Amino acid sequence: MHQIGARRGALAVAAFAALSLSAQAGWAAPATDEGEPVTDVLAVDFARTTGDFRGGATGTLYGFGDDGVPTQALIDGAHITNSSQKAPYGTQHPSGDALTIEDGFFAKHGQELAIYIQDYYPDWSYNGGKRPGDSRTYDQATGTYVDEPNGVWDYLEIVEFVTEAVATQSDHPEKYLFIPFNEPDGGNWYPDWPGQKDQFLADWQATYEKIQEVYDRHGLGHARIGGPGDTRWQPERSADYLTYAKAHGVLPDVFIWHELGIDNLATFRSHMRDYRQLEQDLGIDPIHVNITEYGMLRDMAVPGQLVQWLSMFEDEKVDAQTAYWNYAGNLSDNTARAGGANAGWWMFKWYGDLEGSQTVQVDPPHPDTVDTLQGIGAIDEGDRRATVLLGGTDDDVRLDLSGLDRRTFGQKVDVEVREVTLSGAQGLANTPRVVQRIDGAKVRDGGLKLDLDPYNRYAAYQVVVTPARGTDPGPDVWTTSVEAEDTELTDAQVYTQDPQEGGGWKFLASGGRDVGSFNKATSRADWTVTVPRDGTYRLQVIGATPGVPGRHALFVDGTLDQPVQYTADLALTSAQKWQYRGSTEVQVELTAGEHVLSLRASEDGSTLLPNADITLDKLVLTDVSDGEPTAYPASTMRLAGGARLDWDRGNARGFASVQGEGQRAEVYATAMESGYYDVTVRHTTTRASDLTLTVNGRAATSFGVRGPGAWTSTARVHLAEGINELELASDAGSFVGSVTTTRAPDDAAVTVQAEDAALHGTAVVATKSAASGSNASGGKVVEWLGDGEENYLEIARAAGFDAAGDYDVTVRYANAELSGKHDYNPQVVDRELQVTEGDAVAGATHFRYTFSWDSFWERTVPVTLATADQPLRFGNPDAFAPNIDAITIAPLVTGEPTTQRVTGRA
Repeated sequence: MHQIGARRGALAVAAFAALSLSAQAGWAAPATDEGEPVTDVLAVDFARTTGDFRGGATGTLYGFGDDGVPTQALIDGAHITNSSQKAPYGTQHPSGDALTIEDGFFAKHGQELAIYIQDYYPDWSYNGGKRPGDSRTYDQATGTYVDEPNGVWDYLEIVEFVTEAVATQSDHPEKYLFIPFNEPDGGNWYPDWPGQKDQFLADWQATYEKIQEVYDRHGLGHARIGGPGDTRWQPERSADYLTYAKAHGVLPDVFIWHELGIDNLATFRSHMRDYRQLEQDLGIDPIHVNITEYGMLRDMAVPGQLVQWLSMFEDEKVDAQTAYWNYAGNLSDNTARAGGANAGWWMFKWYGDLEGSQTVQVDPPHPDTVDTLQGIGAIDEGDRRATVLLGGTDDDVRLDLSGLDRRTFGQKVDVEVREVTLSGAQGLANTPRVVQRIDGAKVRDGGLKLDLDPYNRYAAYQVVVTPARGTDPGPDVWTTSVEAEDTELTDAQVYTQDPQEGGGWKFLASGGRDVGSFNKATSRADWTVTVPRDGTYRLQVIGATPGVPGRHALFVDGTLDQPVQYTADLALTSAQKWQYRGSTEVQVELTAGEHVLSLRASEDGSTLLPNADITLDKLVLTDVSDGEPTAYPASTMRLAGGARLDWDRGNARGFASVQGEGQRAEVYATAMESGYYDVTVRHTTTRASDLTLTVNGRAATSFGVRGPGAWTSTARVHLAEGINELELASDAGSFVGSVTTTRAPDDAAVTVQAEDAALHGTAVVATKSAASGSNASGGKVVEWLGDGEENYLEIARAAGFDAAGDYDVTVRYANAELSGKHDYNPQVVDRELQVTEGDAVAGATHFRYTFSWDSFWERTVPVTLATADQPLRFGNPDAFAPNIDAITIAPLVTGEPTTQRVTGRA
């Protein structure tokens, strides 16, 4: 077991042995095994502000698929402000059209939506990599063409068509950024700068003026345009480009290039300095910069890698977009399954939580150095909250915090440290838990020194400092983990995953190693673990099942306990196979004491289970006997519309003040499985008041109180697997201290196997073979739904969903449709499923790629039913729907909400 795993079992309340806080004026640095002081010191000075938090470094390239991919909760929680998407009606990808995804993008945090106009072409490189001439005539009404010249450059006709579509069909044309050329230096039309410079510059002017002409035509004012879009920082090309653009009045609104390689973690700041100097030399006012692609495979989904990029871009106050290495619709590999978070998503979320803050001076021990400790510091004076995000090193870390003004924080502060660890590109990451909590630390001369010991460089940490109030320790949930390579292995091999190997074309493993060659009937991994009590435990296995679902057998103390079913992971190229890791979860009953949990490739020791050759990366065991209560204190909530943390209300000190119209407190809560959860809110009021709970965009319930006091209110609400957006608002005013979610029984939910529904048209029951390793329940599914309004499955109304109202419909589905060809990007199709009640559409959304037709995930569709007796139909009149294994229908809220007065401290 890795050392941190051994400690985790004891940290539940507060004690994390590797973390300590020194509030003394003199203190000793921790020592290494060799007796040498730890050298990694991250200095954060909260008195030296560096500007408003920009928040643009978590942009994405093709991070959005179709409507609902990702879910709105994932979009909002990740706080995405900018993205580059496919041109309207473009053929480069089967999903990701900017007009299709704009509503979800602009719903909360989206500020600028860029489009790659060249994505109108179906191939990469565009148009075979060659600049088109005049061989076509385009119909501007439809975008279609005939193979005849008309005296107009073909691409200029495309530019006009795409711009016209945005100008006439978008609800937010002023928020678009047009990118006429993507990587023109890298094989896309203009790689020979000496020979093609004049052509490119003339083409830039022509496309720029055409875009402005279209916006002028519709009275839309200036259209925002970005360029040149080079594959890397190109000083000679950039100088020529800017000189020409200034002289001809066609300067870009956003200057664009890419920073993709490992070394760019060391060189980007020098490139920015060179660029700003070039502007000065040419007499050009500063132009905003967007690095529209950054990072390699190895950086995606890895919080300790992402924080290095984010800190760099935030320091320079530029926008930046994670690169597109796999497929559209998953925020560049920073989401998990249909609606869940991986560790990278939580890094995005933490970064977005800094909205409204001022960033502050952070001095890392090794600036401009690849794969080292880096961080972001920010202070919100209004909320009296200071935050540090950090990661990127294996060494012990010392935080040297200064500039904590007594007028803001007082003489004593509370400190909370949360950790998010690598969970794989498709592995569910639970809500990051507190690994260290310090109440009432004395601040001397505005400073604190905090010693941390991150267990590996792939984790990231969030440190939150607030005025002292005596933090609530929150629920005590026991959890522990082990690296797969630290289990007792039989007939399996440990592999080292070097983060700099192959130029970064690989996905990283937790702890830097994983276990493979798990391909014999005698292959097994044994974990000896001690649990604190009799109860129910969730075992999460993080690993990679290459392209097909698979199975292991779980033995407990030498006795077969249950099968462990894995869904498929991406495996279309060698850079993905065995490395694109997901997770699976099972529950196991254990008695207090020591046990051996054994994952085996065979149940009988001689017959290999289907597709059992699965990479193992990490195992996590969590006590869920009490429903795994998870607390979200006010200090971690997103506060919007003027809501603030309040520090002047006695026993409600540090609560979120939510007062009237537009103000809200937001929580992004994890459900490790779909089902019912008791959502409990601690709040106080100064008079009779209300508190409205909205869940994933729908008003769920309201807690009314009759007068002033401290209250605990609870509602039983259905949550979807993954991230759920909870919003709290109060017309009369309320102070919210925390929200806690606790798993509850699914008594109100009704599950129907798809093969038991009434089938119509082409819909047919299919049986999955035993050799497929499929996770289809009962081995049967319904296929060939949709592509015509007559092809659907139908479920008659029954007890449990025989009333009008709001429901969650959770569909176990498979979708492995691809369209088109690409050398390394799977061209995934997001299939839509419509739920109709009689003839009326009650709910609809798109279902993302599951890697295999034998591999089934869950996707929850919000549905509002208007009748008590009309049957529910599942299909899609316009295109194929996903294949369906089972459908669970659950009222959004069950039972009556309760509110109790709290005596004593709130």
